[in-house]
Amino acid sequence: MFLEKLSVGIYGVNCYIIADDATGKATVIDPGGDSDKILKVLEENELDLSFIILTHGHGDHIGGVKGLMDETNVPLYIHRDDLYIIQDKDKNYSSRMGTNPVELDAENFLIDGDLIKLGNLDLKIFHTPGHTPGGVCILVDHYLFTGDTLFANSIGRSDLEGGNHNQLIQSIKDKLMVLDDEITVLPGHGPASRIGIEKLTNPFIG
Repeated sequence: MFLEKLSVGIYGVNCYIIADDATGKATVIDPGGDSDKILKVLEENELDLSFIILTHGHGDHIGGVKGLMDETNVPLYIHRDDLYIIQDKDKNYSSRMGTNPVELDAENFLIDGDLIKLGNLDLKIFHTPGHTPGGVCILVDHYLFTGDTLFANSIGRSDLEGGNHNQLIQSIKDKLMVLDDEITVLPGHGPASRIGIEKLTNPFIG
């Protein structure tokens, strides 16, 4: 599996490009900005972008979506409960971020338990509300892309649009802490971790 992390946008969001080695089919998770940088990686590695997938709808994670879609015309996937967030520049906070306000639409929706095919790869979707109503995590092989749900030794904020602290904790405990200890956690900000490490050391979910 091809995997590359890029730091994008003014907030340095972790954007991930993953692809199936056999077919070159690729997806971009959370293109928060710098669509030109993302497109360059796709081109240099001769990858075929199949779709864009968002872990949630906040402005720092969606700033590069339009640039990618304008160039590639691929579909956008998000959980339906976050659709209203990406549609409104004030609710996704892009109107306050010092960059161009972003308002998007989507017609492809992620559902808890979905398996989305990317060439020979399976992307398993976990609906993990709490940071936002439609937050999701994505399991591919032994990598878990957690967006702003779970960080190394921390968790996402719950004081933004649609946030709910108790729901966030429950999502992490019920959906993520039951996974194999060796699964690598790749969050939307900051360094990577592992599920086993977070079980032992994360002060919010002990």
